[in-house]
Amino acid sequence: MPKIGTIDLEDFPLLLAPMEDVSDPPFRALCKTHGADVVYTEFISSEGLIRDAAKSVQKLDIYEKERPVGIQIFGANLDSMLQAVEIVEKSSPDIIDINFGCPVKKVVCKGAGAGILKDIPLMVKLSAEMVKRSTLPITVKTRLGWDHDSIKIVEVAERLQDVGIAAISIHGRTRAQMYKGEADWRPIAAVKNNPRMHIPVFGNGDVNSPERAKEMRDVYGLDGAMIGRASIGNPWFFNEVKHYLKTGTTLLPPSLHDRVAAARQHLQMAIDWKGPVLGVLETRRHYTNYFKGIPNFKPFRTRMVTSDAPEEVFATFDEVESSFAEHRFV
Repeated sequence: MPKIGTIDLEDFPLLLAPMEDVSDPPFRALCKTHGADVVYTEFISSEGLIRDAAKSVQKLDIYEKERPVGIQIFGANLDSMLQAVEIVEKSSPDIIDINFGCPVKKVVCKGAGAGILKDIPLMVKLSAEMVKRSTLPITVKTRLGWDHDSIKIVEVAERLQDVGIAAISIHGRTRAQMYKGEADWRPIAAVKNNPRMHIPVFGNGDVNSPERAKEMRDVYGLDGAMIGRASIGNPWFFNEVKHYLKTGTTLLPPSLHDRVAAARQHLQMAIDWKGPVLGVLETRRHYTNYFKGIPNFKPFRTRMVTSDAPEEVFATFDEVESSFAEHRFV
C-alpha cells in the first residue's frame, strides 16, 4: 500500500485535487465524509502568504476531520517559497504540496505553476530546498510538460524523487493543452514503470467515472487517483469509485433527500466559515451538479445562484425537496 512519508494510505487511494475557489474547508469536509482519502487545499500564493494577504492566509484554515490534509503552495522565488513553508507549517498540515501544474496565465506569467516547466533545474532546486526546510513530507503536483515537444516527465519525476519529494501527482495534459482534449495517462504510467521510482505516482485528469478510475489502476498501474472536476457538487463520487473498485457494481446514485441535505450542509458550513455573503457566493458553482438530472429545474437553479440571502437559498432547497419528491435518479 502506498505511503506519503509516514502516512499510510489505502490501496489505490483517492485524493481530492486542489482547486481554486472549490476545495475550501466545507467542500473538503464533505468529500472526506464521502470517501476521499487525502484532501488538498486550494492553491496558495507564497508571495501572498509572506505579505500576510488576507485571502491567502484564510486558505490555511484546516480542521481535524479533514486529515490527512495537504496545503498546496505555488511560487517561483526560492526565498518566498521557503518563508511560505515556515508559515504553512504553523497550520500543522500533514503534507505540503508544491503546485508545478497550474496552467492559468496570471500564475504562469510569473514563472510559477506550470510556468516552471520551462525551467526544470529551478523546479528541482525549489523542491530540494523545500524538502530540506520542512519536517513534513513534500509532494508535487505537475503536468506532463510545457507542450508536446517538451515532455520529459519520466526524467523530471525521477529527479524530484531524488531530491526528496515524497509523492507526485501528474495531470495527463501539457500546459499548452490547458484543459482541452483528452488526458494522456501513458506518460504517467511510464513514470510509474520506471524501475528507479519508489514513491507513489498518482494520476490526475479525466477521472470522471468509476470505470475510468479502475482503468487508471488496472491498465495503467498507478498508485492512486487525484480527482478534481468530477467531484464538484458531487462529493459522493469518491464512495462511488470505491464501491465499484471493490465490487465491480455501480452504487445507486444519491437520493433527492441526500442531495438537498448535502447542499444544505455545504452552504451552512460555508456560512460558518466565511460569513453569509461569501458563504452564499462561493457555494453557487456546486448547485448545478448537486441537482443534475432533474427535469425543468432551471427556475430553481436560477434562484439558487442569484439569491444573496442565505434564508432564500435554504427555502429554495426545501421547495426543491417537496416539488421533486417523486423524482428518481438513474
